[in-house]
Amino acid sequence: MDPLSDVLALLKPRSYVSAGFDAGGDWSIQFSGQQDRIKCYSVISGNGWLSVEGVSDPVRLQEGDCFVLPSGKPFRLASEMSVPSVCASTIFPPARDGGVVTYNGGGDFFLAGSRFGVSGGGAPLLMKMLPPIVHIRKKSEREALRWSVERMMEELRQREPGGSLIAQHLAHMMLVQALRLYLTEMVDSGDVGWFSALADKRLAQAIQAMHESPARRWTLQELAEYAGMSRSIFAQRFREKVGETPIEYLTRWRMLLAVDQLETSNEPVSVIALSVGYEAESAFSTAFKRVMGCSPRQYGVGK
Repeated sequence: MDPLSDVLALLKPRSYVSAGFDAGGDWSIQFSGQQDRIKCYSVISGNGWLSVEGVSDPVRLQEGDCFVLPSGKPFRLASEMSVPSVCASTIFPPARDGGVVTYNGGGDFFLAGSRFGVSGGGAPLLMKMLPPIVHIRKKSEREALRWSVERMMEELRQREPGGSLIAQHLAHMMLVQALRLYLTEMVDSGDVGWFSALADKRLAQAIQAMHESPARRWTLQELAEYAGMSRSIFAQRFREKVGETPIEYLTRWRMLLAVDQLETSNEPVSVIALSVGYEAESAFSTAFKRVMGCSPRQYGVGK
């Protein structure tokens, strides 16, 4: 698989619910506690504002826009940013597939979408690798995502045989397509992070190599050759783009793979260590504790 597919596979996204939100008048809603969720939406009608924690500028939402919130950060939706916000938990009842929540009488702003649950001990680290906002504005790109949102809601409302499975596949397709489109917009951006590195074709080649052979004893020189750069330029560019060295990234990716094995298999720690490139279990345990905050055996017991 490619690196983006690898990360999404470890997140194990599943569609919790797809629903609509219909607001009227002046309104502002704060959504907190999103750390285990990815949200994907389409603005069916009206205009509004989106603000995500840690992102300096709010985003103007217009009819037809699609947006994804992949990093699980708290966010705010509003008719105007000057309107005092209320907590989402006071407005939204327990989630119901295909349902529509109406606020302030509705009629001015309609949003449809799906939220995905993610699982696994590595989810917090994995979600940090994704961008806080993916905003799709181009008409040709957003139409496909909007079709998926509306089709998903229809499947969940009609309750036809196999509808839940179709909705789940549509949800996954929306997430991947939105992130793929976002990658094309990241080329030559000054953003720092794993996702921006994937948009750099040369760095992406090195990341792909690490993902394909995580147990290999990679050297900086070998990775630089995959990227078609000199050793020093590759090391500098990788740190500038990703925010860490190639070897630090490789170590973290190995630990995330190990976490998945600890959760899904009964293999002994020594076997898992070898599968991610550590002949000595002690060296693996030291690296695991540094990245995950506990030893592999403590993690296994906790799970």
